[in-house]
Amino acid sequence: MVEWTHIPGLAPYEQTLAAMEARAAAIADGQATEAVWLLEHPPLYTAGTSARSEDLTDPARFPVFVAGRGGQYTYHGPGQRVAYVMLDLNQRGRDVRQFVSALEAWVIATLAEFGVKGERRVGRVGVWVVRGDRTPLANGETREDKIAAIGVKLRRWVSFHGISINLEPDLRHFDGIVPCGIRDHGVTSLVDLGLPVTMADLDAALMRTFAVTMDRATPRGGTEGVRHLCD
Repeated sequence: MVEWTHIPGLAPYEQTLAAMEARAAAIADGQATEAVWLLEHPPLYTAGTSARSEDLTDPARFPVFVAGRGGQYTYHGPGQRVAYVMLDLNQRGRDVRQFVSALEAWVIATLAEFGVKGERRVGRVGVWVVRGDRTPLANGETREDKIAAIGVKLRRWVSFHGISINLEPDLRHFDGIVPCGIRDHGVTSLVDLGLPVTMADLDAALMRTFAVTMDRATPRGGTEGVRHLCD
């Protein structure tokens, strides 16, 4: 049984992170059910354990928080749906790669509800949209924009952090960082793609597609320990 919670307003980052870690610990102890929290943050940047100082190009723009996850810099802000996912992989199969693949499949299935083809890319974490309508890159490659980020951490085989999908954030706010260290591609959102999607629409799609993606991610095997991924 997964408990879904909508957190209203703009959730303060540090307090939300502390509450999420406490909930994950309670799940690991058998004292709480699995949970998904749907929320938005005020504008901020988060730094993973591999964040490079040169990728924070405008350090005075927004507050910067150490996220405790692996990876580099990312942005959170209004108009971006963050879903913090606290799931017990002891019950769902201790396979980190399969879990991350399921998160990607969840995002891709959610985007498909609005006619958007989200795609994975080797070496680039997150979900991407091909932009044939944009000027190609200098090397002739078709431009691809990131529409969703994925970043997880496992402790005692319970996940926390999760995904974020750009609904209608101010895309200029990404200019203060090099998102995940990737300089050759940009970012987009559902509204930037011309889709009049509301946050309620997006939440409904996330909840509809969860059962056919995440609830089927129950393989056996994997690697023990804590795993971080860039978001």
